[in-house]
Amino acid sequence: MATALKPASATAGAAKPESPPPLENGDRLTRVEFERRYNAMPDLKKAELIEGIVYMASPVRNSLHGRPHSDLNGWLYSYRIATPGTETSDNPTLRLDLENEVQPDALLRILPASGGRSADTADGYIAGRPELVAEISASSASYDLHQKKAVFRRHGVPEYLVWITGDAPEVRWFVLEEDDYVPLAPDGEGLLKSRAFPGLWLDPGAWHAADYARVHAILARGLASAEHAAFVRGLAAPTT
Repeated sequence: MATALKPASATAGAAKPESPPPLENGDRLTRVEFERRYNAMPDLKKAELIEGIVYMASPVRNSLHGRPHSDLNGWLYSYRIATPGTETSDNPTLRLDLENEVQPDALLRILPASGGRSADTADGYIAGRPELVAEISASSASYDLHQKKAVFRRHGVPEYLVWITGDAPEVRWFVLEEDDYVPLAPDGEGLLKSRAFPGLWLDPGAWHAADYARVHAILARGLASAEHAAFVRGLAAPTT
């Protein structure tokens, strides 16, 4: 029996799809193209799309970013474990719109089942508006305090915290009032107290001095407050 010849296209094998070009700082891309290139670079640790422009992270210094990042997440996590219905996330991909996909150092959100305004996507990311976004920045010139701040404001993120860790350390905590960010004012003790998350209290002076025992003692006071207890009760019975 004669063997039929296969078409040349079948015997040659399918051509491999062309790899996308690598991401580079300053690229102007849609979110779909940004994700395509990002997913083709598995060793890439952090890249963000802000107003359609790609920003890629520099090497991370322990003193200016690594250690403060860990301290920030520890403070937020301590709040989370005392506040059922909330969740922290470290370096999550956050989809905001077709030109903005960011990767904040940390966020604290109310879970959707408890009335939160963000959602988990089918492919494992976060979409929508978390209640608090936090960043570590080495200076006030960083895009964290300019381009990213403007994007979070426009998307209605209720609170945005930036810890500046350079030569003049400072905590800038912004709250949304009438579609604009205003600085969160300290109370009579110099403490900063979240509006979105009652009981999330911070002594910025202790933070800058690396007095973490006091940082967590102040947080413990907030977690023992009547307003935190009321907030937890509300999360257990969210309104629709």
